[in-house]
Amino acid sequence: MNNHVSSKTSTMKLKQTINPILLYFIHVLISLYTVLTYIPYYFLFETRQEKANKIKAKPVDSKPESAYRSINSLDGLASVLYPGCDTLDKVFMYAKNKFKDKRLLGTREILNEEDEVQPNGKIFKKVILGNYNWLSYEDVFVRAFNFGNGLQMLGQKPKTNIAIFCETRAEWMIAAQACFMYNFQLVTLYATLGGPAIVHGLNETEVTNIITSKELLQTKLKDIVSLVPRLRHIITVDGKPPAWSEFPKGVIVHTMAAVQALGAKASRENKPLSKPGPLDIAVIMYTSGSTGLPKGVMISHSNIIAGITGMAERIPGLGEEDVYIGYLPLAHVLELSAELVCLSHGCRIGYSSPQTLADQSSKIKKGSKGDTTMLKPTLMAAVPEIMDRIYKNVMNKVNEMSSFQRNLFILAYNYKMEQISKGRGTPLCDRFIFRKVRGLLGGNIRLLLCGGAPLSATTQRFMNICFCCPVGQGYGLTESCGAGTITEVWDYNTGRVGAPLVCCEIKLKNWEEGGYFNTDKPHPRGEILIGGQNVTIGYYKNEAKTKADFFEDESGQRWLCTGDIGEFDPDGCLKIIDRKKDLVKLQAGEYVSLGKVEAALKNLSLIDNICAYANSYHSYVIGFIVPNQKELTELARKKGLHGTWEELCNSCEMENEVLKVLSEAAISASLEKFEVPVKIRLSPEPWTPETGLVTDAFKLKRKELKTHYQADIERMYGRK
Repeated sequence: MNNHVSSKTSTMKLKQTINPILLYFIHVLISLYTVLTYIPYYFLFETRQEKANKIKAKPVDSKPESAYRSINSLDGLASVLYPGCDTLDKVFMYAKNKFKDKRLLGTREILNEEDEVQPNGKIFKKVILGNYNWLSYEDVFVRAFNFGNGLQMLGQKPKTNIAIFCETRAEWMIAAQACFMYNFQLVTLYATLGGPAIVHGLNETEVTNIITSKELLQTKLKDIVSLVPRLRHIITVDGKPPAWSEFPKGVIVHTMAAVQALGAKASRENKPLSKPGPLDIAVIMYTSGSTGLPKGVMISHSNIIAGITGMAERIPGLGEEDVYIGYLPLAHVLELSAELVCLSHGCRIGYSSPQTLADQSSKIKKGSKGDTTMLKPTLMAAVPEIMDRIYKNVMNKVNEMSSFQRNLFILAYNYKMEQISKGRGTPLCDRFIFRKVRGLLGGNIRLLLCGGAPLSATTQRFMNICFCCPVGQGYGLTESCGAGTITEVWDYNTGRVGAPLVCCEIKLKNWEEGGYFNTDKPHPRGEILIGGQNVTIGYYKNEAKTKADFFEDESGQRWLCTGDIGEFDPDGCLKIIDRKKDLVKLQAGEYVSLGKVEAALKNLSLIDNICAYANSYHSYVIGFIVPNQKELTELARKKGLHGTWEELCNSCEMENEVLKVLSEAAISASLEKFEVPVKIRLSPEPWTPETGLVTDAFKLKRKELKTHYQADIERMYGRK
């Protein structure tokens, strides 16, 4: 592999506590084993090493502002998965005809639900789930066709908006396919959005029909239906809701099954009134919004098809043997794109949720099986927050092992890290040491794709080692259909997001204020601009913001200005090094990248989440921290401090103790002195999408966090 991997290897190794003499003999045995196995594996892994070292993307000309393209699309960008399939209904029809009787969408049967009282008096709902029940491609097609026809009978017209406000599940995808077939514009809203954001999205798009679930109807829509005057039909995907007298007049509730039955009764000749064209809007996707009210991104059929064409090219061997686990919000472009990639290639999609994913997940009754154990997926998408959580949980378990077990794990971990850096495999370690960890995700994962936010090098390497599979980092935005870059499976470098996909090209624009230029040496740097057919139409009813973020060049190609700062490595791979909105100039003139500070400190076991904050009227950085309850409690015990969880988080002594830990970590992370938080606030409450302080992809909502902690900001900056 190239030097980028090996240079970081030593800094990411785990520390062991083995007698030096014993350690010497162990290293002799390891060296002997390595020599004996090197020759048989040489030919297998040399290919991967060569691929990892090759040029992956090139600038199209010699100018500094030139766009970079994948070496597989230098002569032209890819835009269509299959010949003639230029709309999503055609893609599904192609897949349905090719994989007709193959299983497509799977849902686990609920065997039992019960309330479990916790020691603190809170009640958690626990479930026992059965096997996956599957719908074939043909089943899904028939259900989608009938549902679309039923919606048509309810008065839904082509090229008009219909909203889906629902958790990730098979019915979500069936409803989406119905809309694609009948040319209804699907408005997607996150299930965790707050009331004002939901009302904003529904009223801005003037929907008359909404698809939802019984639970969301009761918990979210009930209180706001009267604020959406155009609403006429509510369709619940999971059966009839309880009688409810509080509906405004004129609003009718249907079940999805009833609407499908209505569509099935209509004449089979009752075809869709109009088929979509490539430039027609398929989805108006409301972003979770890290600032202000969510914006609706208008995505055409051709935009999505170009995006999934680029993504599919980065997944070797994608096909009927693959099983994908769907649990991220389908209202997020990462999950929707990933599932459409799988659907178009004959893969099975088994549905899950963050609360039922693994055996230890919060809703799974102790002793019963989580979804990964039952499904045994081969493909999985995740956001960094989930991967960081897995990393910390496993490392906590490692720390609880006996000395012998812990040191054995660490030796294997460090040995495998060295072998990965040389492009080699470790079959014995994989089989005997990491099998149990790998089993947490079912044991069959062959590719993990991470997107939504930067993934730390430490977490990425941990996932490579312990789950024995490549971790592909991707970069893209809702405005680019989630497509931009994805790392290749044989590229085990960390800290990079890969080369441009075959559907798009990327160039770097100078940002003088931040000091980033595409003429910088040794690596060109600047604001990332994405161009290609995957770049979307713009923002719904927001011409000013569309003009600010999008433009067309002289050839008619559409470009997106991302606001992210990147640099290209010599092999054409991109690194995200900053973000315009995250850069703050301190009083003394130094620039601080808040994202860089957070990334450097977030992997501490003491920290579950962190938000750095600074403003130009002061000379230092402050921070808000959600501490890990177990680690903070243990630190308090060591320091002789006592109290409830809230009392510990509100304690000045604990703040000072955590600051000491942060300062030590900052030195090893090579942060400048002015970048290290000087004062902090410990939060006893976690930040979840429900609190409104992070998005559904767990990205920080800086504006909301600033408002939430305004009193603490004033205290830490000495105004109170």
